[in-house]
Amino acid sequence: MSFDDAKKKAFRCLEKRDYGRDEMARKLREKGESEADSAAAADYLVELGLIDDKRYAAQVVRHYAAKGCGAGRIKGELARRSLPRELWDETIDRLLRARLRGDFDQKAVKRASDALLRRGFSWEEIRAALARAKAEIED
Repeated sequence: MSFDDAKKKAFRCLEKRDYGRDEMARKLREKGESEADSAAAADYLVELGLIDDKRYAAQVVRHYAAKGCGAGRIKGELARRSLPRELWDETIDRLLRARLRGDFDQKAVKRASDALLRRGFSWEEIRAALARAKAEIED
C-alpha cells in the first residue's frame, strides 16, 4: 500500500458521500492503508478543499435537525463522524440563528429557546449560544 493507493481510495469514498478529515483517515485505515498514508491522504484532500470539517458538520446538523432529531442525536452523529468538538457549539449557534432570523425581541428569544429545549439542548447550552448571538449582533 502507498500514499497513491490511499489517495485513490479516498477519492472513491468521496464519490459516494462527504467525510470529515478524521473520519476519512479512519475509513482508509479500515480499508488496509497505513496510519501515515491514511493521514497524509486525508490531509491532501483537506488542502484541495474536498474535505472541510466545518462544512461537513453544518451538513450533518442540517440533515438531522430537518429530520426533527434532538441535540443528543445531533451531537452523537458529530462524535460518530469524528468531527472536532469545537464545531459542536456551532451546531446550537446555527440552529439558534435559524430560529431567531435576526429578530432578538423577548418573544422570539423565548420561542427559539423553547424549540431548542424540545430538541434536547440544555439551558446552559442555550444561554451560552444566546450570549454568543447577542455579542455577534452587537459587533
